[in-house]
Amino acid sequence: MAFNNFSRGASHAQPMAEINTTPLVDVMLVLLVIFIITAPLFHQAVPVDLPRVDSSKLDDKPQVVQCAIDAAGTVHVNGAAVKDDALEEQLRTLVPHGRPAPELHLRADRKTPYERVALAMAVAQRVGIVKIAFVTMPGEPVAKH
Repeated sequence: MAFNNFSRGASHAQPMAEINTTPLVDVMLVLLVIFIITAPLFHQAVPVDLPRVDSSKLDDKPQVVQCAIDAAGTVHVNGAAVKDDALEEQLRTLVPHGRPAPELHLRADRKTPYERVALAMAVAQRVGIVKIAFVTMPGEPVAKH
């Protein structure tokens, strides 16, 4: 520890170059002790004797309707070709009453006109299917020149 000489005529007074780290170490040790004492208390829970019942597990997986539109514009629902006038009725039969609406996984060929894709989406929305996912192939997009 350095001590300064406070004599009056000293012209060679130098600033103190040491930092007293003892208070810092003391505070850190106190914080460490507090943490060691309180850390086990965080993991204790209130003991509760829960009742036992026999129940079945709920099936949380949503129903999925596969819809594909080929380059010619033909719509396929779950692998079967469907005409335009029967598309709404076909999708309506797949929407269960009292249960959540299924998801529609829509696959459209790159050369399919946008109007056909929009028509399929509009029909699905009319029958109550609001979750629509576009299925794509992984990889780099093909750049058009």
